[in-house]
Amino acid sequence: MQYDHELEFKVRDYECDMQGVVNNGVYQNYLEHARHEFLQSRGINFAQLTAAGINLVVIRAELDYRKSLTGNDSFVVRSLLRRLSKIRFEFRQDIYRLPDETLVLEARITGTSLNEGGRPFVPDALATLFDG
Repeated sequence: MQYDHELEFKVRDYECDMQGVVNNGVYQNYLEHARHEFLQSRGINFAQLTAAGINLVVIRAELDYRKSLTGNDSFVVRSLLRRLSKIRFEFRQDIYRLPDETLVLEARITGTSLNEGGRPFVPDALATLFDG
């Protein structure tokens, strides 16, 4: 798969549960941080969007856990953004353990943007990402 962005991480001990593996909820933090960094790398700043009355929101999250990460594992989140409809977009995000490239998690995160009135739309700043 051709990804739009990738971001490397290292598991911190406090992200692991009593079994010594990354807690399942922590993976969503990894995915969210990677999405923010992806958008930032494309000149889209969450704080500026919010100040302009535009809120990017997740409306669906599908996560398929394949393997577990443990303390001190290095891994990469690879992301691909695509438009689903006039008002929805999707991040396809996969997490791979490094250096062996073992697939750890597959995710599909569906989002939209809400204007000040709470109506869904895709702002111009984000729409430009789908033009190329």
